[in-house]
Amino acid sequence: MLIADLFEETYFAISANKVRSGLTILGIVIGIGSVIAMISIGQGAAGSIETRIQSMGSNLLTVSPGFQRSFSQVQTQRGSAQTLTLEDAQTIAEEVSFIQAVAPELSRRYQVVAAGKNINTQVVGTTASYPAIRNIEIDQGSFISDQNVNSFSKVAVLGPTARDDLFATGTNPVGQTIRINGMNFKVIGLTKSKGGTGFGGSDEMIFIPITTAQKFLSGASYVSTINVQVESSQLMTQAKADITNLLLSKHNISDQQLADFSVLSQEDILESASSITNTMTILLASIAGISLIVGGIGIMNMMMTTVTERTREIGLRKAIGAKRLDISLQFLAEAVMLTFLGGIIGIILGSGIAYGITFFSDTATKISLFSIILAFSVSAGIGIGFGYWPAQKAAKLNPIEALRYE
Repeated sequence: MLIADLFEETYFAISANKVRSGLTILGIVIGIGSVIAMISIGQGAAGSIETRIQSMGSNLLTVSPGFQRSFSQVQTQRGSAQTLTLEDAQTIAEEVSFIQAVAPELSRRYQVVAAGKNINTQVVGTTASYPAIRNIEIDQGSFISDQNVNSFSKVAVLGPTARDDLFATGTNPVGQTIRINGMNFKVIGLTKSKGGTGFGGSDEMIFIPITTAQKFLSGASYVSTINVQVESSQLMTQAKADITNLLLSKHNISDQQLADFSVLSQEDILESASSITNTMTILLASIAGISLIVGGIGIMNMMMTTVTERTREIGLRKAIGAKRLDISLQFLAEAVMLTFLGGIIGIILGSGIAYGITFFSDTATKISLFSIILAFSVSAGIGIGFGYWPAQKAAKLNPIEALRYE
């Protein structure tokens, strides 16, 4: 059978019953569209997280409190333990080579009141070097100074979202007074917007001197995180090892497995976050892929019905010399064509859904070449897989019995 004849026969067979063919294609369209949309959401989330982590700071190491354990054992609440102090931060700055800046922080959520508005937001006690380490720029006023830290000043620097929540949008809050946990603080600065939330987003935060946070708010001497900026990315591994060894010695810990702190780089955080997003993407795509199986069963059901309806036609073709391969290819081509058309429409639908999600909800999505190739491969595989049995059944029909079929 010539290729041109095969395509012609496939076209006439599919168009002979447009409604049934359309409904069969619809199952593939929904499946492929769902897979494309889910993968694009997952990859968009991964890209957004990567951008957010990279914006946290350049060559950043984060020292967090808490006992380390393997994943098979119970973990102490890492980040909430009280094992790091300002002295630890000072020791790192003085004794570890290749360190450009160190900024400890004590972060908690508090009720903040200003101009008759009341919000619950993150209040970060830190030092003057924090903006340089975490890539934060000042829009108005100034950031916390070393003098503010040394004198336990009750001053605050607002993120733009915190400013909008407490005062009118776009106003200059410098000179205004806010109440944090019932205590008055004078606003001395406003940071520039970095966009987004989570993973180090600063727009919703309020910054105060760390000594003030310890003395007047938390009443504790510990810090929740020590941010360390290394001179270059090539020295990150060495600096991480030096910080680990220094703190082990300072905390009188001989076994690194029993360390009451952890030192993470941006790559470590990115790897963990990527692992989570990749798992979620696979899960979402797998759930969406269930509809592909349903669509494939629909194709097989249609092809089985078609074989039954065209039994006499198959017998006639065999009687005039058609071989088993010709009959098999004819029905297999029909199944593949149905899934191919469904795949194309599904890719368009999935891409439209992804762009719609980005447009209406500002959720980042990313349509990759991988997802498109995967969609075509899956649609072709479904056509071959679910069309093979009906095609073989048609090819094996006895021509005499087929001609007698009523």
